[in-house]
Amino acid sequence: MTARSFITGVAGPRLGDAERQFVRAARPWGLILFRRNIENPGQVSALIDEFRSECGFEAAVLVDQEGGRVQRLGPPHWPAYPAGACYGALYRRDPAAGLAAARLGGRLIAADLAPLGITVDCLPLADVPAPEGDPVIGDRAYGDRAEIVAAVAAALAEGLAAGGVLPVLKHLPGHGRAACDSHRALPVVGCDRETLERTDFAAFRPLARLPLGMTAHVVYTAIDPDRPATLSPTVIAEVIRGRIGFSGALMTDDLSMGALSGSLAERTRGALAAGCDLALHCNGNLVEMEQVAGEAPVLSGAAAGRCAAALAARRAPDPGDLAAARATFSRMIAAAAAAL
Repeated sequence: MTARSFITGVAGPRLGDAERQFVRAARPWGLILFRRNIENPGQVSALIDEFRSECGFEAAVLVDQEGGRVQRLGPPHWPAYPAGACYGALYRRDPAAGLAAARLGGRLIAADLAPLGITVDCLPLADVPAPEGDPVIGDRAYGDRAEIVAAVAAALAEGLAAGGVLPVLKHLPGHGRAACDSHRALPVVGCDRETLERTDFAAFRPLARLPLGMTAHVVYTAIDPDRPATLSPTVIAEVIRGRIGFSGALMTDDLSMGALSGSLAERTRGALAAGCDLALHCNGNLVEMEQVAGEAPVLSGAAAGRCAAALAARRAPDPGDLAAARATFSRMIAAAAAAL
């Protein structure tokens, strides 16, 4: 059965009757989980199984499991992970150790997610923070230089992939200069293009072969003064696909965020027309979900090919001594925390 070009959230830890009917009819490509959907491992697995049963195919299941402030699964059932800045702190002292810790962190997160049936983690970030940037990125970032950010992001992605979980590169083409939180308002970045190319965009180029990516709800006036990247054919074609060279399946950031205006139907239509392959809607509001689904066609053409290639990139977890890996990781992170 062919999926349609959107990813949906749901309201709670179990599907309601209306949600089951919606999923069965709408056939979303994937499900994204938030804390409201998570109680314990058995419940999460049951929710995922039910969602896939209603879809009629092995839908992708996504979560934002970065560590630090952005961690949907946590104690007592899952470990807490450090914010991305910890990897950067360790890298500044010892680059090899910083990259090793990032790979281990990704591998251990994957070990938490894969047994539940979660196949995609919205990680890593390649956002390079700037002094004028809003704290929404803050300690989620791996450093303040493009080469460090790219190296740590690649290591995290390698760790996730080794554990059987697909990474998502975000937020293309860069959220670090955004002076407000795009969850609440539309950031406008007035930086010149040469500077963007040298800093923000440069962090994404070494990661352009990752299987999945997520757009930023940010206006870059030097490229398209009228539309945020999510809705801009110019930014997607010239920068994300062009200058950065990203070749994977491209999803929007959450279409229900305050940065965007218009109905959810208009946002979905605009994002897909601009060149996004998948519309992401997160808040579990069924009325909004139906608007998104109403504008999301069956995946076809190049978008279908990119989405299929992304799923095909997922591999079986590499064997390893996870208990020993967790002990090593804890020692590394303790050293990084002391350096912060």
